[in-house]
Amino acid sequence: MAQFRLMTHMHVAGSLHADAISIKPHWLHRPEDINALEDRLWSTNVSRGDDGVLTLAGLGVDDLVAQVGTPVYAFDEADFRARARGFLEAFSGWDVFYAGKSFLSTRVASWIAEEGLGLDVCSGNELVVALRGGVDPAMIGMHGNNKTVDELRLGLESGVGRIIVDSLDEISRIEQLTADLGVTARVLVRVTTGIEAHTHEYIATAHEDQKFGFSIQGGQALMALVRCQSSPRIELLGVHSHIGSQIFDTGAFEVAAQRTMRLIAQFRQATGVDLPELDLGGGFGIAYTSDDTPSTPDELSASLREIVEHERQAYGLVEPRYSIEPGRAISGPSAMAVYTVGTVKVVDIEGGHQRTYVSVDGGMSDNIRPALYAAEYSAVLANRASSAYPMLCRVVGKHCEGGDILVRDVFLPSDLRDGDLIAVPASGAYSRSMASNYNHATKPPVVSVAAGEVTTLLRRETLDDLLALDSGVDMGKRAGAQAG
Repeated sequence: MAQFRLMTHMHVAGSLHADAISIKPHWLHRPEDINALEDRLWSTNVSRGDDGVLTLAGLGVDDLVAQVGTPVYAFDEADFRARARGFLEAFSGWDVFYAGKSFLSTRVASWIAEEGLGLDVCSGNELVVALRGGVDPAMIGMHGNNKTVDELRLGLESGVGRIIVDSLDEISRIEQLTADLGVTARVLVRVTTGIEAHTHEYIATAHEDQKFGFSIQGGQALMALVRCQSSPRIELLGVHSHIGSQIFDTGAFEVAAQRTMRLIAQFRQATGVDLPELDLGGGFGIAYTSDDTPSTPDELSASLREIVEHERQAYGLVEPRYSIEPGRAISGPSAMAVYTVGTVKVVDIEGGHQRTYVSVDGGMSDNIRPALYAAEYSAVLANRASSAYPMLCRVVGKHCEGGDILVRDVFLPSDLRDGDLIAVPASGAYSRSMASNYNHATKPPVVSVAAGEVTTLLRRETLDDLLALDSGVDMGKRAGAQAG
């Protein structure tokens, strides 16, 4: 430890800490106060105590970790509920659907039901969780580009409020199932509008060359709508459009609305029927770093209402029932991830610079997003205050991959040491949901905190959980017994 401290003090005031460092992103600046929190990155009930310890809803992260260990994902329940209500109030008169894929457990599903939102699921298993969480099936939307017959049967038998159809094969499956079950399917047709949303290509979903939906430009969307309208056991509700995720403004929605409204007008001309619903998708962005500037629900609502009303009047359409899907904007900002520092290492890199690698006890197994599409995050020292100089760091995981990066660039105190706690804000969406068991890692728990009390949403996975899936475990036990 003494050697490490000597190394950090040698480079604390060097070029690594100047704002003109070429190895850091242009938007990242050396903080004047290394202990300060940028409020918009954190849930409402996060603050620092007088001792410098980060607190969540009245509970210090040191006490949280003493109870549940690290890594851990911790939700601010009151903040989550407030964000859900905020979208519902801002989009009054519209339907708001929570994205189950961002994070879902039975208790979170119950929060959504209690706050009056709908819930989108993308698989039969997500549907089961939503139902067990008490969500009214009529408030559930069922997504997916390759729904199996069993998944569609479960949705139809459960009475889900809408199935978002994605292919002609799926329509055929629905027609067969509805005939067999004697039920009617309520569907929206997912369309691709040809919009290039300003986001990463892996989460842009409205351009033509990708797996989701029916192309408007190629005529497949109109054909699918007519096919559903003519099917005896399909109730066609309308059109579903989704342009991507982590969208910060409504500019792309204007073009998407224009093209979907024109499609609805073409459908009316072909069939004489006014479609009753239009889902505009959503995927609204959140602040992961100081460079992110998300819009508020009120700002989004005002802009989208103006856009759709302008286009509706332009095509002379009857006003449909609108719906949106805020995506990560509800769950994302409401949780933090907490890790324990294991090693701190200074390495020499090109140009005479140095980089400090901070290794923690998680990594790409619990948050694949930075490795998958270079998602950016922030981080702070969480268990104490520091008066040390800021040093430019890269927070990495413990896995056997060079790309196992959690936070690519962040300033942390130069007296950072093993055993310290690191907190990563805006971790409630897609992180734990996309977790894996790479290197036989066990998935971290997810908890919620309210008024200082901890509730487990998902318990920590154990090695026994992993071994229970391994068909050779019993064989190994028998071999050990024989050897003994």
